[in-house]
Amino acid sequence: MTALAWGRRYLMCPPSHFGVLYEINPWMSREVQSDPDRSNDQWHALVATLKEAGADVELMEPVDGLPDLVFTANAGIVDTATGLDRFVLTKFRHPERQGEEPLDAAWFREAGYDVVELSLPPGVCFEGAGDALPFRGRLLAGYSFRSDFPAHTALAKTLGVEVLSVQLVDARFYHLDLSFCPLDDRHAIVAPDAWDRYGAAVVERLVPEPIVLEVDEALTFCANSVVVGTTIVMPACPVRVGRQLEEWGYDVVVNPVEEFLKAGGGVRCLTLALDMRIAEVTP
Repeated sequence: MTALAWGRRYLMCPPSHFGVLYEINPWMSREVQSDPDRSNDQWHALVATLKEAGADVELMEPVDGLPDLVFTANAGIVDTATGLDRFVLTKFRHPERQGEEPLDAAWFREAGYDVVELSLPPGVCFEGAGDALPFRGRLLAGYSFRSDFPAHTALAKTLGVEVLSVQLVDARFYHLDLSFCPLDDRHAIVAPDAWDRYGAAVVERLVPEPIVLEVDEALTFCANSVVVGTTIVMPACPVRVGRQLEEWGYDVVVNPVEEFLKAGGGVRCLTLALDMRIAEVTP
């Protein structure tokens, strides 16, 4: 197997203003609030875990009134494969998150990225790396609950890559990154119950050797993980999944983020890869 060519630099946002202030996915309930101290401890533990695994972490400032700014994966998607650092900005569906867009754009412009806004029809949304992840030289992109299918055409044209579309059919897996985690050039964690039949067939053809999750395993958010070389940082790891990962040569590190699960986000949601290389590897 060949390790991912990206995943060594991440953007994160401290949870100073994190909380379940509204309900925009099935995991969120204002009656089940996060604990600020535990949120802070779990977030800092994740930063330390990523650094120990060999990743660099860059930070953006938290903003009062934008609790989900902590989920940086949804800010957009980065592509550095062509030598030009490009950042495709998200177009959020829910008004509660739309205030994040100018802040995300400003951070990436300041960091020297070419910030690109997709040319989308009115009402069409795209929610960044939450709904689009590279694998074997293509971009696997989800649509339904947060992103719209027409955005995939604009994404393919803008980045010059082939986009494979997967329809999400279970609202508990409202973003693709809750049901798909690329590991290397042959392996991925997949949860086909989250997709329609066509989408499941697309992923089956794309991934030579998957770990296929049962629904109860997928609901632990174990697909919402981050890979740094041969280390996989997970919010939870079912026993069967852990055994397979270790057999493939991965070091599994479980970093609990239960406070963020209350808002529907795990380890991948809390990080945005700044070195993503979408079309770097051709199958």
